[in-house]
Amino acid sequence: MSKKEKNPSPAGEQEQAPQEAQQPQEVTEEYRQEETPETFTVTREQMEKMEALAGQLSSLHDQHLRLAAEYDNYRKRTTREKETIYQDAKLDTIAKFLEVYDNLERAASQTGDEDNVHKQGMVMIFNQLRNVLEKMGVTIDDPQGQPFDPARHNAVMHVDDENLGEGIVSQVFQKGFLLGERVIRCATVQVAN
Repeated sequence: MSKKEKNPSPAGEQEQAPQEAQQPQEVTEEYRQEETPETFTVTREQMEKMEALAGQLSSLHDQHLRLAAEYDNYRKRTTREKETIYQDAKLDTIAKFLEVYDNLERAASQTGDEDNVHKQGMVMIFNQLRNVLEKMGVTIDDPQGQPFDPARHNAVMHVDDENLGEGIVSQVFQKGFLLGERVIRCATVQVAN
């Protein structure tokens, strides 16, 4: 027994070595089997079903793409509509304050009593309103000496003036206001012929 106890590992190693050598051969045989493609026979009926399913898949894919495109267009359209509604509401609100602007401008432009506290207060309120409108993106259209633009100006009088060219604004009765490129109120003008 002492011999067996002294040499247990070499005998065990010898027994394991042949098994390890056999494993690579088994692996290569399995690998060779995997390399050869399997062939299947398909009946005409099965082939027609596969073609029908492929057609359905293509149709569903097209429907999915169309639905995704419609949703994207809907999202963009609603974003534009929201922006338009906001701009329209802003434009309508500003238009209601323009009468107040005109009255404050008239009061501030009155000559005399420059030291009057009431007049100074009016001038300060007028300047404050003008600054608020500027911050909101409103620009004042004062077309004095510019060509008449029927989209932005409202001609209420014509005058023959040799010093001005034809179609030039000779006098502004009421200033116009723009919000970006949109007209809030047309300028009321006199045009030279």
